[in-house]
Amino acid sequence: MVHYLDHAATTPPRPAAIEALTASLRGAPGNPSGAHRFGRDANRALEDARETVAGVLGCTPGEIVFTGGGTEADNLAVLGVLDAVGGRPLCSAIEHHAVLEPVEHRGGVVVAVGADGRLDLTSLDSALSTAASDDSPISVVSVMTANNETGIVQPIAEVVELVRRRAPGAVVHTDAVQAFAWIDLRPIVAQVDLLSLAAHKFGGPQGVGVLFVRQGTRLAPRLLGGGQERERRSGTQNVAGILAMAAAAAETDAQRADTVARIGALRDRLVDGLVSAVPGTHVSGVVDGVAPPRTANIAHLCFDGIESEALLFLLEKHDVLASAASSCASGAMEPSHVLAAMGLPRALAFGSLRLSLGYPSTDADVDAALAAVPAAVQRLREHA
Repeated sequence: MVHYLDHAATTPPRPAAIEALTASLRGAPGNPSGAHRFGRDANRALEDARETVAGVLGCTPGEIVFTGGGTEADNLAVLGVLDAVGGRPLCSAIEHHAVLEPVEHRGGVVVAVGADGRLDLTSLDSALSTAASDDSPISVVSVMTANNETGIVQPIAEVVELVRRRAPGAVVHTDAVQAFAWIDLRPIVAQVDLLSLAAHKFGGPQGVGVLFVRQGTRLAPRLLGGGQERERRSGTQNVAGILAMAAAAAETDAQRADTVARIGALRDRLVDGLVSAVPGTHVSGVVDGVAPPRTANIAHLCFDGIESEALLFLLEKHDVLASAASSCASGAMEPSHVLAAMGLPRALAFGSLRLSLGYPSTDADVDAALAAVPAAVQRLREHA
């Protein structure tokens, strides 16, 4: 039996999403921009899905833009604002590359995080204050709701307060791709101007996403053509995928409290068990015994004296599938930019492991990891 512990990368589609997807694909072939009956039916289904997504986010349907995924939503948020109003972007050092690279490409400001993996608000305050006197002020600030590698939750309310005070002309975007399954985003949507989602992180299909755009926020489109999505994102909408995403979003929202409680208990058992069983285990973000807030599903650990790629190979041999949350650049292994930003020593960052649970996860998955990881780490250390 395979034990899938990489739900932060993608989680299996929920049955409700599969049903919605297949029902749409088997139905009439309508283009939602079409004038005939099939087109009108497709458009009605699309707008029903828009209302569903707006409902779980606590916004109006007109503030929902459907995209081709989280990366497109992030790019549209950052680059769309810059193209519409000018200025410079700012983000945290632990953002997903879909935010970090556009910010760096446009000569933006990257703000440090602490050893606990949370944005340094003092550094943010200083950066915003300094930029206020520049010829090219900050026009968009992007700070993710929860980190995709560590699950550490960012202080969005404090970020918004600082931006409104120090850079009142800037808009605030949050990448909530990793957060929706685990956090009720309604309070956050009420504060920010832009928010990104990706369906496959909460049981919808891959290749479908959402950008919440607060009414009145200026946003230049990245895709030009037919003017769909109120001219904010041209291209015929993926109706079947959007309907599946809406079904997954509604089910996730309805079950979130129970899922968070169950999965959080599994994650805690997993972390506690590995810390007890494997000497030299470090829980990412814990500083002086204090753990930062994080989503219920992610266990991010670093092990002394091993390399994560070898660990993943051994775990897969025992049917435990996980990730290292590290990247390979120019043929040489480099530690994750997230761990580097948190100040982890390179040798320790090379031994990182992300075990991420999802709504289908069970005690058997945790048991398998608790059996496989200590044995694999010991084997690697013995052959180091």
